[in-house]
Amino acid sequence: MHALVPQVKRIKELIGTIKFVFLCGNSTDAYSSTFQDVALRMGFPDGSVRHYDMDHDVNNFLYMADIVLYWSFIEEQNFPPLLLQAMSFEIPIVAPNMTVIQKYVANNVHGILFHPSTLDTLVRALSLLIGDKELSNIAHSVASHGKSLSMNMLASECISGYAELFESILHFPSDTLLPNSISQIQQKTWLWDLLDKEIKQTYAFTENENLLRNEYSRQRSSIVYLLEEQFSKRLMENDSQLVNKTYAEDFPTLSDWDDISDMEASEDYVSREMQEFDERMERTSGSWEDVYRNSRKAEKQKAEAYERDEGELERTGQPLCIYEVYTGEGAWPFLHHGSIYRGITLSFRARRSKSDDIDAVSRLPVLNDTYYRDLLCETGAMFAVANSVDSVHKLPWIGFQSWRAAGKKVSLSHAAEEVLEKTTQRQSKGDIIYYWAVMDMGLNKVDINRKLDFWSTCDLLNAAKCRVMFEDAFRQMYGLPPGMRALPPMPFDGDHWSVLHSWVMPTPSFLEFIMFARIFADSLDSLNQNNSSLTSCILGSSRLEIRHCYCRVLEVLVNVWAYHSGRKMVYLDPFTGELKEQHPLELRDMWVKYFNSDLLKSMDEDLAEKADDGMHPNDRWLWPLTGEVHWQGILDREREERLKQKMDKKKKTREKLLERQKHGYKQKSLGQKDKSP
Repeated sequence: MHALVPQVKRIKELIGTIKFVFLCGNSTDAYSSTFQDVALRMGFPDGSVRHYDMDHDVNNFLYMADIVLYWSFIEEQNFPPLLLQAMSFEIPIVAPNMTVIQKYVANNVHGILFHPSTLDTLVRALSLLIGDKELSNIAHSVASHGKSLSMNMLASECISGYAELFESILHFPSDTLLPNSISQIQQKTWLWDLLDKEIKQTYAFTENENLLRNEYSRQRSSIVYLLEEQFSKRLMENDSQLVNKTYAEDFPTLSDWDDISDMEASEDYVSREMQEFDERMERTSGSWEDVYRNSRKAEKQKAEAYERDEGELERTGQPLCIYEVYTGEGAWPFLHHGSIYRGITLSFRARRSKSDDIDAVSRLPVLNDTYYRDLLCETGAMFAVANSVDSVHKLPWIGFQSWRAAGKKVSLSHAAEEVLEKTTQRQSKGDIIYYWAVMDMGLNKVDINRKLDFWSTCDLLNAAKCRVMFEDAFRQMYGLPPGMRALPPMPFDGDHWSVLHSWVMPTPSFLEFIMFARIFADSLDSLNQNNSSLTSCILGSSRLEIRHCYCRVLEVLVNVWAYHSGRKMVYLDPFTGELKEQHPLELRDMWVKYFNSDLLKSMDEDLAEKADDGMHPNDRWLWPLTGEVHWQGILDREREERLKQKMDKKKKTREKLLERQKHGYKQKSLGQKDKSP
């Protein structure tokens, strides 16, 4: 205000048309009155100074201004939003020469800058903008250049800021095509062309709305519409009087309420009398066996009615259930709802509310360990479902799908779901696997000239160590000699392979696959333990791959098992539902002897015997933690324990009967207390 006083004296002839409005402070009356007093003492004429608080509509205030003067006593970190708004409204600005303002605004081009410590520079800046009767030509030029600058002033900083944010929180795998560095970003402006269509539609809608409003107001001014309005108002008044009269006649009186109370009391008395009469009637209760059977049946029905929720009722009668594996709440939008889907979460805190999702951690305690949960990923959820599978899954077909399938737009459509349901209903026999997410999805961008085979793709996903680790784990799993070939052949016939755990197979086949996967994962883990650190992994190059070490190998393991175990493999198009057999059985070169179910069961029993005897091959043995431990010796011991408990119970009952036959049964006298030492 002190710096503006000389400018006020210079243009005394325009005092009646120029007003100074100060945008600051709050809306209290004391603040505004004090502000007026200070302005009068400074030398401002009465009525030339107004105060506008920051609580009101600042945009409309700036839009009405001719010149915006910004003052700040401290260096600010960001460009002032008020100046940016004023520039976008094509209003000339006067601002201090702070560093953040000089970074964008060129003096005498986009705005007028002054030195806060030298008030003469402010007077000189205002003199450039205010002419004798109106704003000067410099003011109009500054306003025009300022508006063009404001449209894209912060575009590059915003784009680079988001790029730095994503670069700091995203850890890409080694096979991902990385984006360009921040320094190579050339985008300096916003793409306003993408918004032109929407802006034009909004403007057209506003214009049509204004035209309709004007037409409606013009029509309403006609004498005919005025008469109609008066007539309809009179009808509404008559209707309201009739409604009020009807309500007054139909409203129950006090005598009506008394009659209702008497009727309720009479009905209550009659029902109580009939109940007492039924209790005095003799009835046959039947034998004790019938009473016991009926009570057990009632308890069972009550328990089932309590435990079966809406999701289980929807799956009743369905041939299959697809379990969608997810980890956090961010995956909820990618999950499906329906009778054939059920969620399974690897984090109890991320479980969806009002759903019957399965908590994998509670079913498999090893997943409570963050280290193993990150190593196994979605395969850990499969281990959890297979652990006492009858308590969760009782349907003939079972399937899995990662939440990432929906994110990659390869999840099943409604048409594909109907095809899969009808096919599984007809298919009652035979080992077959249906899958819909293909392994070579998105890899054409990595290698355009040649199509990669199965093991090359697996190497690409696992830091070029997939063949080596798979062969070593397979050799250790079956105890093969060092010089013998241990990598199962996978053909390069142009057909698809499965990925993203998106497949459906019969439930017995699933249990057999889990038996194989548990042994393979244990063998892979024993090889990884040879590293010096538990946090290292030769299957990954990035931090994300090292953290989820076994995930990508176990993700494609179902292809090796299904191919060499003689399962029929069918590709289901996720969009059209078209079925096409892959890798026909008559053309396969299979290692059937290594994937025989009898061999896998014997290997599973050997590992269970070692676990029962406490013969741990290493300090961290993963296999006993991934599911149930079944061995014939354990079953025989449990059977002997149950038989022993049954014989002990019979012995105690026999001794009690002999004691009663020898001494008889004597009832104690009433009121007699047991005198025990």
